[in-house]
Amino acid sequence: MHLPAFSALLTDTGREVLEEVDPVSVTKDPLATASRLRQDPKVAALDPNLPVSELVNAVMTQMGLRERGRAKFGDRAKRMFFTPNGLEQATRHTVAEYRARRTTEMAEAVLGNGGAGDLCCGLGADLLALATRGVPVEGVEADPLTVAVARANIEALGLGDHARIREGDVNEVDPNAYPLLFCDPARRGGRGRVFDPSAYSPPWDVATALAEAAEAACLKAAPGIPHEALSPGAHAEWISVDGELKETTLWFGALAKGPRRRATVLHERPGLLASEGTVAHLDADPDLPPAPVSTARRYLYDPDPAVVRSHLVAEAAARVDGALLDERIAYFTSDQAQVCPLWRVLEIVEFAPFSLKRLRSSVRAYGAGTITIKKRGSAVDTEKLRRALRPSGSESMTIVLTRIGERPFYLLCRGIEAS
Repeated sequence: MHLPAFSALLTDTGREVLEEVDPVSVTKDPLATASRLRQDPKVAALDPNLPVSELVNAVMTQMGLRERGRAKFGDRAKRMFFTPNGLEQATRHTVAEYRARRTTEMAEAVLGNGGAGDLCCGLGADLLALATRGVPVEGVEADPLTVAVARANIEALGLGDHARIREGDVNEVDPNAYPLLFCDPARRGGRGRVFDPSAYSPPWDVATALAEAAEAACLKAAPGIPHEALSPGAHAEWISVDGELKETTLWFGALAKGPRRRATVLHERPGLLASEGTVAHLDADPDLPPAPVSTARRYLYDPDPAVVRSHLVAEAAARVDGALLDERIAYFTSDQAQVCPLWRVLEIVEFAPFSLKRLRSSVRAYGAGTITIKKRGSAVDTEKLRRALRPSGSESMTIVLTRIGERPFYLLCRGIEAS
């Protein structure tokens, strides 16, 4: 999608065309939808200087992206505009809203000196979340099409009084130009995702230098960024949504308060935002000794990926007087069951060295029919194992594959749900 075709969608006629397209039909029957659009005189009238095929492609692309965007932005995606790469990297609304709330609570004094700058703002997810909370914010983005899309989102959501965007090079931004800096370096290139922080745009060292020089700053990175790449002056937070690790957030200056490492688990529920009771935190305890190691007790705990990635498994185990099964594996065990968003609790019904014959017999003995297989530190092919077990009962059970020392083990478990 090119800028002239996208600009055509922002006209009154363009918005009318988008309104008339059934988003489901774009996915279910794209050929028929494209054929109908090619015959629609309103599409051809969007821009007489562009081929109808390009205009049709712009409409189809936008409608398809809006449908995909519902997963990140909910119903507001129907009013928003996207690019493929922009949607891929865009911050989920739940995360952006949580971060904007934390920012406004912790940097109230800083924001009294002026607004915020959202560098590499992309489609504007964080910019929009800040503006929704009344924070004056300016986005800076290098790509002209992305600038146009973000500007259209500001207008679509009625946030023009608080948000604006300009085309610019982040490398030329003065960190003192904004009391509060947000920066989300681009982590996608022509060949897809970029995993090396030095290949981000701007490179990680440039983004970090900007954040370190600001009065208050928030810097985002991929969830798998190496710990050694994190600035020693920053406070790091690993954020997951419904059990899926989403990103690493670094807080600088006035925003670097509280624990130096934190795991944050967000849960999305219909009609709720992260500010309405769907947030759980686990903070680093520098005085906590290493977690003890023990054989399996009554319950097994499977910590959320944010807990694992933030290296806070010992802190999680300490909350339930728990112990690791193996000091190198993130599962821990306890005699008490405490349901919490930070982990999943499983009741252990059998714990033994791995044996396919014995495991198959136990699956049948316990009447297991629906099997979930999880593993850490195991080389077992889970799909082959599932076929070999041939479960046929009515019970739902979980098989956890792991190792203790160098020996493979399995744990046959039942789930523990909140009462």
